[in-house]
Amino acid sequence: MLKPQYLFIAIVVCLLITIAEAAEQSLAAATIVLYNKAAPDSVQLARFYAHQRGIAHDHLVGLTCSTEEEISREEYDTTIANPLREIFKTRHWWTLHETPDQEESVTASSIHFVAIIKGIPLKIRPTADYPGDVPRPGPMGNRNEASVDSELTVLAFMSHQISGPTPNPYFQNFRAIGDFENATMLLVCRLDAPAAATVRRMIVDAIAAEKSGLWGRAYVDGAHNTSGGMEVGDQWLSEISGQLHKVGIPVVYDETPALFPEGYPMTDCALYYGWYAGTVAGPFTQPDFRFLPGAVAVHIHSFSANTLRDPNANWVGPLVAKGAAASLGNVYEPYLQLTSHLDIFNDRLLHGFTFAESAYMSIPALSWMSVMVGDPLYRPYASWLQIDALRDSAKSGTDWKTYHEFAVKNVTRPVSEFRTLARQGASRSRNCPMIEDLGLMEARDGNFSAATSYFQQARTCYAKRDDLLRVVLEEADAWIKQNKPKRALALVRSVLRVVPDAPAAPLLRKIEQDLTAPPAASPAKP
Repeated sequence: MLKPQYLFIAIVVCLLITIAEAAEQSLAAATIVLYNKAAPDSVQLARFYAHQRGIAHDHLVGLTCSTEEEISREEYDTTIANPLREIFKTRHWWTLHETPDQEESVTASSIHFVAIIKGIPLKIRPTADYPGDVPRPGPMGNRNEASVDSELTVLAFMSHQISGPTPNPYFQNFRAIGDFENATMLLVCRLDAPAAATVRRMIVDAIAAEKSGLWGRAYVDGAHNTSGGMEVGDQWLSEISGQLHKVGIPVVYDETPALFPEGYPMTDCALYYGWYAGTVAGPFTQPDFRFLPGAVAVHIHSFSANTLRDPNANWVGPLVAKGAAASLGNVYEPYLQLTSHLDIFNDRLLHGFTFAESAYMSIPALSWMSVMVGDPLYRPYASWLQIDALRDSAKSGTDWKTYHEFAVKNVTRPVSEFRTLARQGASRSRNCPMIEDLGLMEARDGNFSAATSYFQQARTCYAKRDDLLRVVLEEADAWIKQNKPKRALALVRSVLRVVPDAPAAPLLRKIEQDLTAPPAASPAKP
């Protein structure tokens, strides 16, 4: 017979499993899968996704439409929007009401999520003289190009107004879409990538990571851009860094204008947020770079999802081709203020919302330029609720989980007390990511002496070459900022003697060159 305490744990586990299964069934029942009958890969991927997510067969919706990424507004209406509206009506997914002027109005919807499968067109080119449309003044009000996905979010609105963005009623919300009053908007995400095999992998990785949790390191790449209102992007990224520290996700936060450079040792990457370059660059161009399974990766750029068919073009296609399970992007110029507010997106993910809910809570405009690429039902951090509930009975002992559990337990303590306890715990357990993260916190606060102490400790802790090289780069930078270039130079040279051919070696040589360059000559006196 089980002892009382173990019986209680067993009951809690069973209850959590039951709740999780009920939640999954509810999400599946509120989801349709949209595919293109004219694209064989689309048909197969739709069936695969529906099977993996337990989505009923009658929730698979096949349309016959263009296989091109860009289509006309007329093609969108005749082959996608109008047929889909009829399907919603005939399958009774919408509750309809007739207005006094005999127009149909949607008052409720049993469908909240739409998974668009590779093969459905991506974007709608601009048009002129659309019946019922009223262009508005200003740079946004007279534009009517859009992503197919963002137009489908307002399918139930029955509007002929296609110029300018539509305000998103779900923006900044903190409720599951099923609890959102009179929710008729659709949360549309796209399972799309340069190759069908990549889409299949995205589906499998998302479901696997959902069960075990998305564990790893975050890399946040600011741009230090203060021109023309662009500083808001850096504000989002700075806020993300703070959010991650509160839940014990180690984060490398670069505030310099340059991107993470090629050869940078970006190991165990579970989250990536960055901006502002036109096409994929830095570590992601390395042939052997891979995200952790289930990773979420976003780079802000106006045309980051202009195409999803080229693994080397823009950002979203390359990021998912390199192993990310989810990303956000834009098909045409959206203007920064109408893109996804990444701090909101990251916050909602960390609170256990689905990828679709998190993405649409973060974006102020619909019927616009955005695409959300990934499984709409993916909840990378839903397992945290279970882990935290059973913290005392089922600790896994991994560095990532140990750090998360410590941070959640101690987040309300004063900073100095938190870091003292964290230092003690990390040193005792030799938690390498936690030690490095504490060093990065101290460095960001300008405490470079404390930072170098942590980085030195991390160097004796890590076993993998690329982890060691990243910490060496961090330590050398801290020595330089303490006006101790000789310490930085000695460190860099000692490492180069051991790993002269490592991908990060050119970064170390650049530091060496900068530290040994002769001072610039003083201008000659007249």
